[in-house]
Amino acid sequence: MPTPLTTSPFGNPPSPAAIAAVADARQRVYWLDRAERPPSVAELHGPERADLLVIGGGFTGLWTALLAKQAEPGRDVVLVEGGRVAGGATGRNGGFVASSLTHGLANGFERWPEDMPTLLRLGHENLDGIASTISEWGIECDFQRSGELDVAVQEYQLEGLRQSAERARGVGEPVRMLDAEEVRSRIASPLMLGGLFDPQGVAIVDPARLAWGLRRACLELGVRLFERSPITSLAADAGQVLATGRHGAIRAERVALATNAYPPLLRRLSHYVVPVYDYVLVSEPLTDAQWSSVGWQGREGISDSGNQFHYYRTTEDGRILWGGYDAVYHPGNGFGPQFENSRESYERLAENFLQTFPQLSGLRFSHAWGGAIDTCSRFTAFWGTAHGGRTAYVTGYTGLGVGASRFGAATMLDLLDGRTTVRTELDMVRTKPLPFPPEPVRAWGIRMTTASLARADRTQGHRNLWLRGLDRLGLGFDS
Repeated sequence: MPTPLTTSPFGNPPSPAAIAAVADARQRVYWLDRAERPPSVAELHGPERADLLVIGGGFTGLWTALLAKQAEPGRDVVLVEGGRVAGGATGRNGGFVASSLTHGLANGFERWPEDMPTLLRLGHENLDGIASTISEWGIECDFQRSGELDVAVQEYQLEGLRQSAERARGVGEPVRMLDAEEVRSRIASPLMLGGLFDPQGVAIVDPARLAWGLRRACLELGVRLFERSPITSLAADAGQVLATGRHGAIRAERVALATNAYPPLLRRLSHYVVPVYDYVLVSEPLTDAQWSSVGWQGREGISDSGNQFHYYRTTEDGRILWGGYDAVYHPGNGFGPQFENSRESYERLAENFLQTFPQLSGLRFSHAWGGAIDTCSRFTAFWGTAHGGRTAYVTGYTGLGVGASRFGAATMLDLLDGRTTVRTELDMVRTKPLPFPPEPVRAWGIRMTTASLARADRTQGHRNLWLRGLDRLGLGFDS
C-alpha cells in the first residue's frame, strides 16, 4: 500500500517538462479542429415566422428542436445559432455523458430527497434515450458506455468515496469500491489510492460529432437552421414573441431559450448564472509502448476527488484529454473569446498531468482551449418561463450538460406546451437556485470560495468557516 499523502499532490509550480509539453499546443478545440465539420448554413435575413423558435445551437437547442419535430412533424421549428452549431460549450467539453440530473447523488439527496428515486430513474432513461437516438440516426460519435472512475489522490478522500458508494448502493446503483491495486490494474498512476467505479451511469462521447449528428437529424426532419445569426432582443408582441437579430427578425408562437453560459436575453437570468472558465488539454497520440505503461484498456472516464479536480479520458484515435482544476470567474460575468485561452492554466494542467502519469514524461499536447460553464449555486439545471408562458428557458447545468441537456430540452417543451408531466412536477423543475449577489460582492465571494476550496485540498479536506457557511445556505461553487 502506498504511503498516504498528507497534502494535495497538485499545486506545484510548472516544471520545465510541463512548460515544454504545452509549448507547441495549438490553441484550438480538438473536437472542432476537423475537415469534417459541417459547413455553415445561411444567415438570418429579413422577417421570418415560426411555430417554435429555438435560440442556441448547442446540445440543449439541438435536442429541443429534434424532440419537438419528432413529437409534431408538422410543427414549423426554426433553430437560430449566433455562431456555428457546437461552437460554444457543446463542442468544448470533455465528452462525459452522465445519467445524473442532480450533479451527483449527494447534491440531489441534499436538495430533493423525496424526488431522488424519480430523478435517478429519469436520468437513466435519459441516457438510454441519448443512446437510442445515436443508434437510430447512425451518428458516429465514439459513444462508449464505459463507466466512470472517481479516484482518490489523498487518503482522506477514500472515506468520502466509501460514503458515496454506500449511498449509491442504497438506491440500487451498481457501484463498486476499488482499492489502490485494483485501480492501478486499470490505470497505472502512483497517485491513485483507490476509487469508486460506476459502470452504468456515465458514457464518453465525441461531443462535436454528436452535435453534428443531431444537427443532421434536425435538418432531415425539416428544422430550419440559421447560423451566424445572433439574436439581440426578445419581446412579447401581439400575442407572440418577436426575436430580433442584426439582419432580421423572427415572430414565433413559442420560443425556447437555450443560450446557457452566453449573456442571457432575459436579464433576470444574469442573477442566477455566472460563466466560469474551464481549460482542457489533448495530447498527441500515444505510442503502443506509452499505452502499455498506462493501461486504461476499458476507456473509463476518470475524475479525481479534490475540490479542484481533473477529469480525463481517452479518445478514439489514442490521445488523452485532460481538463479541469482551474475554474476562473471574470468579474462582471465576463464572457468572450478573450478568456478562452490561458497559458498559465495550460502549464498548470500539464504539470498536474505529469505528476499523475510520470511515465509519460516527454509526451506533448497538440491542442489547448478553454470555454465557459453555465454555473449556478445549486449545480443543476433550472427552468422558467417569460412573456406569458410563450418563452421558456433552461440553464445552469454547471458542467453536466452533455447528458442533462436532453432532459432539460424535454422539460422545456413540456413547459412551453402547458403539459403537466412527471418532469414538470419535480421540485427541481418548480424551484430556482439562490441568486448570486450583485457585483462587486459577487466577484469577491467567488474569489473567497475558490481560495477556500484550494486550501481545503491542501488541508485534508478541512472546510473553513466560509465554506461551512455556504454549506448551511445551500450555496456553492463547482466546475
